[in-house]
Amino acid sequence: MSTVPYDFGQAAAKALRDRQSRAVLHKAIGHIRVLRQRSVNAMPDFAERQARAVAVREKTLSRLPDLLEKLEAKVVAAGGNVHYAEDAASASGLITRLLTERGVRLVVKGKSMVSEEIGLNDALAAAGIEAVETDLGEYIIQLAGQKPSHILAPALHVSKEQVSALFAHKLGRTSTDIPEMTRIARDSLRQKFLAADAGITGCNIAIAETGTVTVLENEGNIRLSASCPPIHVAVMTLEKVVETLADAAVILDILPPSATGQTLPVHLSFFTGARREGERDGPKEMHLVIVDNGRSQLLADPVLRSILRCIRCGACLNVCPVYQSVGGHAYGTVYPGPMGSVLSPLLKDNPGDARQPFACTHCAACAEACPAGIDHPALLQELRRRISAEASDPAVTALSLLARHPLLFDTAAAIGRTFDPKLREVAAVAPDSPVGRFLRGREFPGLSRPFSRRFKALARRLSRQGGRS
Repeated sequence: MSTVPYDFGQAAAKALRDRQSRAVLHKAIGHIRVLRQRSVNAMPDFAERQARAVAVREKTLSRLPDLLEKLEAKVVAAGGNVHYAEDAASASGLITRLLTERGVRLVVKGKSMVSEEIGLNDALAAAGIEAVETDLGEYIIQLAGQKPSHILAPALHVSKEQVSALFAHKLGRTSTDIPEMTRIARDSLRQKFLAADAGITGCNIAIAETGTVTVLENEGNIRLSASCPPIHVAVMTLEKVVETLADAAVILDILPPSATGQTLPVHLSFFTGARREGERDGPKEMHLVIVDNGRSQLLADPVLRSILRCIRCGACLNVCPVYQSVGGHAYGTVYPGPMGSVLSPLLKDNPGDARQPFACTHCAACAEACPAGIDHPALLQELRRRISAEASDPAVTALSLLARHPLLFDTAAAIGRTFDPKLREVAAVAPDSPVGRFLRGREFPGLSRPFSRRFKALARRLSRQGGRS
């Protein structure tokens, strides 16, 4: 876990000042939460479904190397190709070389957070390959020159009025009617599907026993990206595999309800290999790229490995008070919110703030909402402990010592009340001092008469009042 020049505190403060984006985010998150709760409430056996899903994810992690070998063999047997990438740079480089060697100039992409993680669009652009996002939210974000703010709904923070203005500027057509806005995007994208040399998609679940790539969507763009162009490249992280179709069904029992509040999405697609002899459609080439980027090392960690159970439903983001306050962009990483605060610092290529695990109130709403049974607060506490051990802050160390000794704490508090104004002067003059770092970004109240004394005084006053009555 290395420190990088990104300050979550500053980014969060900026996001908090953007009242318009916060209002849009709050409304959208509220709508998603209602849909999810309605769906879960309609399943009286949801707890049992969740338990089965947790068991499947744990079985996968315990047998991951074997399942990946089995998956590779089945993909190859179905006419596909399998590539392994150790980190983000090697993954984007591998895909770029593969497409360049085949003369690809235009790529259509289905929504894929992994492609965001490996910086694929930038790598393709550097190689002269145009990559067009075809998910409506991703398409909006790409036109706006932004990054996704949510792992499920990339343009969650954007209002329809902002999208209308964007379409007017970029596409020359405008409307604030949502069906019409969707039609505008569809008209622009349809020709791209037909002209594309290759399609790139993500992978929600890979089934080892059949070599099948499974994707969930509501728009049909992923199915078009995978079947219209002559080349299909699916990108997945190594933990997305399950052993059997029955295991995949267990995950599908809880993924759509937890994500969008649906029993199943509009489109559930299973892609197995390339086009076979005699088949009329489908890609002539199919490539599956399996990305590690620090996950194999994480798999060996007995404490933190449970984050690999994550099924990317976004439920933890939708209940997190920090995420709801600052939005996804403030995190500076592909994966925001509770799951991102655990996972991002553990990836090999993490552009965010290594202190991201400290962006948590420990309300535990994420753990309650997670269908994969991940205890995010416990994992974040462990990461905080490790970060503190690697680079201890003298102010935090001193506070920890005082907190364990009440007499020392009271003495220090008395001294602090005396020197409180001076401490703030020190913080202003020397922001990089221990005092300055401790007060930086904190709304730290001025020290006054301690609560213990105020409580005793109140108790005495109430006692006297009670005696008079």
